[in-house]
Amino acid sequence: MRNILLTISYDGTDFCGWQRQDYADKGKAVRTVQAEVEAALQKIHKQPVKLVGSGRTDSGVHAAGQAANFFSPIDSIPAERYVQALNAFLPPDIRVNASRAVPDDFSARFSATSRTYRYFIHCGTSPLASEMRFVWPIHRFPNISVLNEMASCLRGEIDCATFAAAGDQSLSTKRYIDNAVFYPDGEKIVFEITANAFLWKMVRSITGSLIFFEKSGKDADYFRSVLESCDRSKAGPTAPPTGLFLWNVSFSGIRRHV
Repeated sequence: MRNILLTISYDGTDFCGWQRQDYADKGKAVRTVQAEVEAALQKIHKQPVKLVGSGRTDSGVHAAGQAANFFSPIDSIPAERYVQALNAFLPPDIRVNASRAVPDDFSARFSATSRTYRYFIHCGTSPLASEMRFVWPIHRFPNISVLNEMASCLRGEIDCATFAAAGDQSLSTKRYIDNAVFYPDGEKIVFEITANAFLWKMVRSITGSLIFFEKSGKDADYFRSVLESCDRSKAGPTAPPTGLFLWNVSFSGIRRHV
């Protein structure tokens, strides 16, 4: 029995998120990334195989570097060959991009030390048709300096209750944020944020709030007051899922429990 770690990318447009949901639609299963990969694993192993992801992504959210592990009873397949083996059975909107053996006590969820998300915002007149599933078009160029002044408030251990969606079941709303920054990318700007973990819809709420506050002429002091209020009603509109990618999961560095 070997523990195999996968790096998975997916176009989340046609998925109801990462996590398997077998009874979500009037007692029927809905399409999720986890269920699709587990179905491919079952075809290879001829038995059910449970996949453990580093975290959930919501409906419509994408991934460039989701991490997930599973235990394989097959010794004949080299760990790195699971890339080809799984992709042969997966739909084109999911790709396994890397696979390797990891220690038995490794968990994609509990061994992760940080997750990085990137949100892509298109600022020009109109995105290419091929980009529409992967950006948020706002049709204007915001002031990146102002956005970064506000984003600089997102450092260290923070109570992020202001940006937690209703229904979030986390035991604590505190998270440790390593970095949050905007940078230009042609006609787009990218918001990158790294933290030990995230609340439900937290990145989309932060992104939408920052864009809304910048447009409204707010500054870093105002954003800090909203953040410190822990009052969800003071947040701005939530950004759509289209521009959001789980970009990377790290397993090195300090694992923080907050």
